[in-house]
Amino acid sequence: MHEAAHAPVSKESWVPAVPAQKVLRHSVRGQVLDALRAALVDGELAPGQIYSGPALGERFGVSATPVREAMQQLALEGAVECLPNRGFRVLSGTPRALAELAEVRALLEVPVMLRLARTVPPATWEALRPAALATAEAAAAGDLPAYADADRAFHRAVLSLAGNAQLVRIAEELHRRAQWPLPGAPRVRRADLVADAAEHSALLEALVAQDLPVVESLVREHFAGSAGC
Repeated sequence: MHEAAHAPVSKESWVPAVPAQKVLRHSVRGQVLDALRAALVDGELAPGQIYSGPALGERFGVSATPVREAMQQLALEGAVECLPNRGFRVLSGTPRALAELAEVRALLEVPVMLRLARTVPPATWEALRPAALATAEAAAAGDLPAYADADRAFHRAVLSLAGNAQLVRIAEELHRRAQWPLPGAPRVRRADLVADAAEHSALLEALVAQDLPVVESLVREHFAGSAGC
């Protein structure tokens, strides 16, 4: 008696099974990481303070494990340091470090912006209007974490037009670090966020017009005088 023939499984249709528990754990860790990043930007996690995994887990309604995993990611990003048997200390930035970040971002992004201004058609820039509008809406609401996310999304959308994934990744990391508040700094005012967001629309106008001097001036000023963004 011959065994029944089995139909071959195509590479296109076969997807390896992923345990639901693993997916859920990754999802929880990602959500906690997003919440911790928002708390850093908003100043809820204060520079110099020590936070324990169990205490933060209780705050977010999760176990300490995804909190520790998220904090380890933040340690890699330079936001916190791990203290064995104690928890995690939020690192304190300095005005000098913030200025250095602005300088490095300008060195990376200004040449790219100028090249894109010469080569990208106006219709492509017009398609980024919703991204600029999202920053304006978050700014008008005075929602600093939402503004930080929208601001990074706008810059990411612009830089992605260069077709260089490594550039986008490095610029995003620098951008995120620039958004962490300085110790003792007053909370960013809504008016500052609104002014910062307006520079995105002005930049799009200059890019559409291929006005290179204005593009360069706006990008440099945006980094040097932005509301931590």
